Amino acid sequence: MKLAVVGGGSTYTPELIDGFARLRDTLPLTELVLVDPAAERLATVGGLARRIFAKQGHQGRITTTSDLDTAVDGADAVLLQLRVGGQAARAKDEAWPLQCGCVGQETTGAGGLAKALRTVPVVLDIAERIRRRNPDAWIIDFTNPVGIVTRALLQHGHRAVGLCNVAIHLQRKFAALLETDPAEVHLDHYGLNHLTWELGVRLGGPDGADVLPRLLAEHGPRIAGELHLPPPLLERLGVVPSYYLRYYYAHDETVAEMRTKPSRASEVAAMEARLLEMYEDPALDEKPALLAERGGAFYSEAAVALAASLLTDSAGTVQVVNTRNDGTLPFLPDDAVIEVPARVSRSGARPLPAPTLDPLYAGLVSHVTAYEQLALEAALHGGRDRVFRSLLAHPLVGQYDRAEALTDSLLAHNREHLAWL
Repeated sequence: MKLAVVGGGSTYTPELIDGFARLRDTLPLTELVLVDPAAERLATVGGLARRIFAKQGHQGRITTTSDLDTAVDGADAVLLQLRVGGQAARAKDEAWPLQCGCVGQETTGAGGLAKALRTVPVVLDIAERIRRRNPDAWIIDFTNPVGIVTRALLQHGHRAVGLCNVAIHLQRKFAALLETDPAEVHLDHYGLNHLTWELGVRLGGPDGADVLPRLLAEHGPRIAGELHLPPPLLERLGVVPSYYLRYYYAHDETVAEMRTKPSRASEVAAMEARLLEMYEDPALDEKPALLAERGGAFYSEAAVALAASLLTDSAGTVQVVNTRNDGTLPFLPDDAVIEVPARVSRSGARPLPAPTLDPLYAGLVSHVTAYEQLALEAALHGGRDRVFRSLLAHPLVGQYDRAEALTDSLLAHNREHLAWL
């Protein structure tokens, strides 16, 4: 079995490699190709990847290349984890929205739109090259904004499933609080990528007993603290929102904090520099503890489970993924991409039947889905007016004067990445 990782020079990659090594019985790789245009960085990460495999006794071969066609030729699956513009573009995405009083964040709001505009054309070009070389390969997208990118891939007929680590992170967190095996914890996780709510936490399977009320009663303040939301809010909702919901539920407070703290982009850039120094040490043969602070916790476990089901499982396993709606949430278009529990097998991902969403959640999901549709049109066809319409539609913007100013800033800061300009 061959798997290729586009963006293999990422500092995330050792997390992925560690999972492939530990879970080799679940996903029996014989060849792993890391592809990245940054040759020096790729060599550093590739060296550590080989040492991790060697230490854990994995017999698979790891190669590195800057040639995408070579990397995907014969691959059973291709995992996308790229960042167009690098951390420098992210730093801008987090800065200029704040000047207009809006959240500066890399996956949602105005910054998220900028990332989508840069990313979608590049991902679609990669996907077309994969299809020409290897039409049966699955594409697993971890590239943000996952919902918009996955929707673009599916609309263009690619065999794609989107992956985010939010659900598996919460699953592991809840399992620790419940003092049980994570495999026993199943989430009623519904919404869009980075816009989800845990409506239930079930033990033993998707139809198991719901212990979410118990979790909130016993651990509500701790859970709320990690989400940076007030405990009374979780009590009133009776669900656990994704930590990205703070941008909506406490927008002004979040903007005020962002204006006084170092940006996440600056923290990540410094962290990446330290990680790459560690990776260059020939004695290092495991992922360093610092990598846990980089983000992407349990990414490898989610990626292995998803790839294994897509490539080897005819019956399927239930996993939280990003996939086509197809009536699962009846108030959304069929081609919308939702983040929900689905049965994943060699035939793809089929969402489980969904509960009726409370209007409090369904309304916001509908609103953001409309934005995502407009954002995808802007990414595919360009044009200042499409960018403006996308920003005006976003619930974190929504005012014409802000949308105008943000459009000007977005275009000014992304001119080198938008071919239509």
